Amino acid sequence: MKQLAILGSTGSIGTQTLDIVRDNPERFGVYAICANRSVDLLISQAKEFHPEVVCIADEALFPTLREALKDEPCKVWAGADAIAEMVTFAPIDIVVAAMVGYAGLRPTIEAIKAGKTIALANKETLVVAGELICELAQKHHTPILPVDSEHSAIFQSLIGEQAEIEKILLTASGGPFRNFTLEQMETVTPEQALQHPNWNMGAKITIDSASMMNKGFEVIEAKWLFGVPVEKIEVLIHPQSIVHSAVQFVDGAIKAQLGAPDMRVPIQLALTYPERIASNFPRADLAALGALTFDKPDLARFPNLGLAYKATNLGGTAPCVLNAANEVVNLAFREHKCRFLQMSELISRAMDEMPFIAKPTYDDYVRTDAETRIFVDALLN
Repeated sequence: MKQLAILGSTGSIGTQTLDIVRDNPERFGVYAICANRSVDLLISQAKEFHPEVVCIADEALFPTLREALKDEPCKVWAGADAIAEMVTFAPIDIVVAAMVGYAGLRPTIEAIKAGKTIALANKETLVVAGELICELAQKHHTPILPVDSEHSAIFQSLIGEQAEIEKILLTASGGPFRNFTLEQMETVTPEQALQHPNWNMGAKITIDSASMMNKGFEVIEAKWLFGVPVEKIEVLIHPQSIVHSAVQFVDGAIKAQLGAPDMRVPIQLALTYPERIASNFPRADLAALGALTFDKPDLARFPNLGLAYKATNLGGTAPCVLNAANEVVNLAFREHKCRFLQMSELISRAMDEMPFIAKPTYDDYVRTDAETRIFVDALLN
């Protein structure tokens, strides 16, 4: 039985991971869970799965959590330091890194140092500090298995291959504004942006998908996961979300992974690899679909994708600035404090004006993240 630590157990990836545990109790145990602020759901999960450690990031909610679990035989912790320590416990086999945003970086680093297998759903970890993460994973012989559907598809397409990669074809649904004009996008609301046509995700990631920043992050993530230069990563708009991504090899052959848009498929593979186990997840009916279409993204309407390519080419702290600025404006847009297209304008300004460090240390990333957030907050206020 594999013991799991689930970072972000109350979010979309975390709850779907627990669905898989629920369906396969003979294969998986839940050793540790943590959440940011969703204390009621965290309490419910703790009472169902009986983990050894339950942790809440928001320390103000610790008394509520402790009181609710006082009769449970588990450790109840709170705060970022506790989460970073939790993932190092010896019985843990796999750390499901599903916390949203920059907050997932530190515990993922500690899990890598502890030699845990990483089921990586937190793309910001590689966006912010890809070079550092890859160096640590190599040093500590730590496997990183992608949970994102796109990167899982690439991973699956590469299994057994020795040939050189000519191109990675990273697919994107196009989100709810795929057919909107630039003029229409000037006035879109958070409520509209949260209506993703194919995927059920958390609010932050859904907004990132609507602005295509999520796809930009995935470009950066693919560069680090698969060791491919960014100029060999091509984004394709694929509204049906059936081809989850593909790899083109030097002989011209393309291998792709297809399936219904259901995140439990890549999550389960990351937990069971190299084995595939049976599931009752929905199947893709290709005959019913009839057609699969592909198109190039429009960078004039979705400038965030271009900003991600720019940050990747710059390297250093540029992707860290990109991520920090995006987290601030994403929240501001959801709170009606920022227009949809204004998000890209503010991110671009942060990238132009924040100090650049070519060879950052971990402390440089921490400082750059904090200073970028202050800078963008000031622009908003």
